[in-house]
Amino acid sequence: MTEPRHKLLLCNCNRTMQFDGKAVAGALGASAGPHIHSELCRRHVAAFEAAAKSGEDLLVACTQEAPLFTELHEQFQAAGNIRFANIRETAGWSADAAAAAPKIAALLAVADLPEPEPVPLVRYQSHGQLLIIGPADAALKWADSLAAQLQVSVLIADGSGRAELPLERRYPVYSGRDVKVAGYLGAFDVAWEQGNPIDLEACTRCNACIPACPEHAIDYSYQIDLDKCKAHRQCVKACGDVRAIDFERNEPARNERCDLVLDLSAKPLIKLHQPPQGYFAPGSDPLKQAQAARELATMTGEFEKPKFFVYREKICAHSRSEIAGCTQCIDICSTAAISADGDHVKVEPHLCMGCGACASVCPSGAMTYAYPRVADAGMRLKTLLGTYAKAGGKQACVLFHNANDGRELVMRLGRHGKGLPARVIPLEAFHIASLGIDTLLGAIAYGAAQVVIVSAGTEAPDYLSALKREMGYAQQILTALGYGKRHFELIEARDSAGLEAAVWGLPAAPAAPTAATFNLSNEKRTTLDFIFDHLLKHAPSPQPEVGLPAGAPFGAVVVDKQKCTLCMACVGACPESALLDSKELPQLRFIERNCVQCGLCEKTCPEDAISLASRLLLTPAAKTAVVLNEAEVFACTKCGKPFATRQMIDNMLGRLGAHSMFSAPGALERLKMCADCRVIDLMHNAQHGSIHDLK
Repeated sequence: MTEPRHKLLLCNCNRTMQFDGKAVAGALGASAGPHIHSELCRRHVAAFEAAAKSGEDLLVACTQEAPLFTELHEQFQAAGNIRFANIRETAGWSADAAAAAPKIAALLAVADLPEPEPVPLVRYQSHGQLLIIGPADAALKWADSLAAQLQVSVLIADGSGRAELPLERRYPVYSGRDVKVAGYLGAFDVAWEQGNPIDLEACTRCNACIPACPEHAIDYSYQIDLDKCKAHRQCVKACGDVRAIDFERNEPARNERCDLVLDLSAKPLIKLHQPPQGYFAPGSDPLKQAQAARELATMTGEFEKPKFFVYREKICAHSRSEIAGCTQCIDICSTAAISADGDHVKVEPHLCMGCGACASVCPSGAMTYAYPRVADAGMRLKTLLGTYAKAGGKQACVLFHNANDGRELVMRLGRHGKGLPARVIPLEAFHIASLGIDTLLGAIAYGAAQVVIVSAGTEAPDYLSALKREMGYAQQILTALGYGKRHFELIEARDSAGLEAAVWGLPAAPAAPTAATFNLSNEKRTTLDFIFDHLLKHAPSPQPEVGLPAGAPFGAVVVDKQKCTLCMACVGACPESALLDSKELPQLRFIERNCVQCGLCEKTCPEDAISLASRLLLTPAAKTAVVLNEAEVFACTKCGKPFATRQMIDNMLGRLGAHSMFSAPGALERLKMCADCRVIDLMHNAQHGSIHDLK
């Protein structure tokens, strides 16, 4: 066993945690147990200074004082790097703390892993061009407040509200209706129609129209109240050559390009669970408006984020020949970042927010998650559960939470409640929607007795539905193989009390399987192959086949042999090489392990001869090509060369026998000939006419 990569600094936080440092060090492979400090951030800070100046890489088991230790690390000009791990709220502060040493060792082992490979970056550039959309009074107020920091424009939408325009033209003001917003930080496109007769950008605000209106339908908002207006058009005359007023305006939609959007409309113009970067829709709440304005003021310059996905179009089962197959990634994306693109899909990386749900539901693995990659997440799971077991831990329960409100909820549980049970090990994911069946079953294969996912409330409802569906597939497989029930739980908690009740009330964990030694792969179907083989090998009740509900990504193709003519249209439509033809014989073959149940073969078949049957076949037959249909070869009646199947010829003869085009002598017989012989026969038996036959 190798030594830890980082020098470990443990602190029991003023003796509020009790754990066995030697047991922790032994599980981590350290040759000597670390000294446990009680006030590393205060009275024992000299110990930190000595460790920093040693030049070694440091792992400090404290996150609360991470800013202090980071600053000291820089002051000491330490050569090594520094990392932090939380063992206080996640393990030490618990009613079960006495048994938490295996969990502490597991958490520290994960923190000691090398950093995953960097992923490509997506860049944004904002010059601070802000468009404020909404009621006149609120929009103008925030425009005045932000004009000194940003390049502000205002769009008074749908004539909402009437407010006096500023005395000075400090920024553009528009009015419009049917407003549409699309884009992202640095590249928003806003389109609208000029609804009011007065064009605010053309208007000089000379006020000539105001006294000219006999109905007093115009005020210092310079917009006409069309309910009062009686169409005298005195205002048009008063406006004169300025021509800012036009009751018969017939212009194409107007548009504005901007970097940022502050949408003060009662209902957001972008109706997505997770709107794009740079778009804020606080509604009419003054506090939310102020928070949005404060954040907007900082959004000028260049920004970047990870490119969260990798897409391989070659194995995408979205469409073939304009026939739609799988649309799961498009349907589940909460940011509308994924759209159809011919036979494949395209992803706008600037709109992608990294939930990973597309990769979780993708049946083929064409869409994979890259932050972190499945291989990296698998290594964390393998290290976590392996260390936990080595330290004597039993019945491990991996608790996944996200990196924001989920993390805070788990931390508060340790601070305000009973903490987490000793067997419940928290593991952070950037987003819980990225946890697909490969990760869920991978955790079980590595020795977890249970996997729990915490939703703290920010996740889209569709994501939770997808998680429940993936958990359902995984549980059906485990139950069928005799591993028991209740391996997976989705906890929807909105406060620490709710989470505490849920984790301490978890059902008894079933027995964990023998831990696997393989590593998870970024190839989804390859990873699942390894997992299924491992689970079957160690299954208490091995089964050759597991029944799954319709829509599952595993299953068979069923062919009605009476209808199938072996036209092979299904072979051309299959994106996964699950359906194959034969070079020697008229056969339709099928490899079940390759099938993702996308339905393209079923929709493509012209004879309606194909249906799908969801199941998981676990025997070697799943990887072997089986014959779904084959036919007797039909040989040309002239030369004897095989050129079609008997069923195909019989079908043609049956359908075309009564057609007038084939009433001539020998016409039907030519259908029994190959293409070459058909042409020769047609030429030999042609009845050539003569001009002398004409009378």
